[in-house]
Amino acid sequence: MLIQPTLDTLNRLKLHGMALALSEQMTHNAAQGLAFEERLALLLDREELHRDNRRMTRLLQLAQLKYRDAVIEDLDYRSRSGLDRSQLASLASCDWIRTNQSVLIQGATGCGKTYLACALAHQACRQGLSALYVRAPRLFEEFTLCHADGSFRKRLAAIAKINVLVIDDFAIAPIGPRERNDLLELLDDRVGTRACIVTSQLPVNDWHDYIGDPTLADAILDRLVHRSHRIHLEAKESMRKREAAKETAKAKVRAEA
Repeated sequence: MLIQPTLDTLNRLKLHGMALALSEQMTHNAAQGLAFEERLALLLDREELHRDNRRMTRLLQLAQLKYRDAVIEDLDYRSRSGLDRSQLASLASCDWIRTNQSVLIQGATGCGKTYLACALAHQACRQGLSALYVRAPRLFEEFTLCHADGSFRKRLAAIAKINVLVIDDFAIAPIGPRERNDLLELLDDRVGTRACIVTSQLPVNDWHDYIGDPTLADAILDRLVHRSHRIHLEAKESMRKREAAKETAKAKVRAEA
């Protein structure tokens, strides 16, 4: 049987997963012994898996995660207090994203806030939801440039389409009137329609004083803290120090090999 014309047609129709699966079936005698319905079901399953993998790859590229390989399954509960397995299992379902809630992660530097935030965003991408990682200082710098070239509204509209926005290192640098207004505009576009993850060294209860302007602080925190899941992390040892120690050990092993 000439299979190449069929493969060409499948690829032309962008059914690349089915084309790969059919090509593999033709080289396995066991597959050729299956009934037509069974072989067709296998082809469809492969196409669905192929599309899911391509979608997740695309979503991860768009997410720009600082730790792209961070996954919930790799979280170390022994080295961090504040991580609750039942809470993380609930967050892993991503229902909080679908119901437009927030996750606020607070803790000292090196406790793994950013890794956890990226793991939650990675989980969202796994489930076909879009994510975007930004550091708060760079986000405000970008907004300043957008104001200068007149693209601020366009950028806000683009971010508003993202299912879950990760704002890392919130309250790490002083905030001025322009940044307060921009933050309110950003959150106002997302309240009730999209989700956020915010990490900060500063306790949530101190955010009002950090923002400064009482009126804007009330408005911002009402949109951010309302219906949020809070996680307070405490690490027995800095995550960065542990990773550095691992790299040193690996380098030593390579040198001795």
